[in-house]
Amino acid sequence: GWDAQGRSCAKNAVHVNDGGRITLANVLVLVALLGLPAIALQRQAVDWRWAGAYALAINVLAYGAYAFDKERARVKEWRLPEARLHLLELLGGWPGAFLAQRRLRHKCSKSRFQCVFWLIVLAFQLVAFDSLQNWQYARAAWNHLERNSETKTKG
Repeated sequence: GWDAQGRSCAKNAVHVNDGGRITLANVLVLVALLGLPAIALQRQAVDWRWAGAYALAINVLAYGAYAFDKERARVKEWRLPEARLHLLELLGGWPGAFLAQRRLRHKCSKSRFQCVFWLIVLAFQLVAFDSLQNWQYARAAWNHLERNSETKTKG
């Protein structure tokens, strides 16, 4: 059809698929981000059957929560609180959330949400790295907190 200025435009268009794609680059980023935590779990001699079952469950739950929230946004109804999505990420569902953000194109352009999401991913990386360093950074932080606490109680 034509618009008010006489330019051609789409009329009665229907958007069939507003989902994104999970690209090879997305998969490579995810594999890279999972590398350090996987090595840390392996070094901690974690039973892979339990860890795998938990990881699968929490990531399916996180992806499902994103899908549910996306659908609720489409129909303009009550939504999941962002804090609940972040809790699922913090419980280990960040890989499922990462995939959902790309596939469903949900919460991927909201900068405040993305900042918290990437801080959670960074926290997982730092914990994994520290565990491979025999928790030296966590111990140093704990000792620092104890020294400051003792100083404040004496002063």
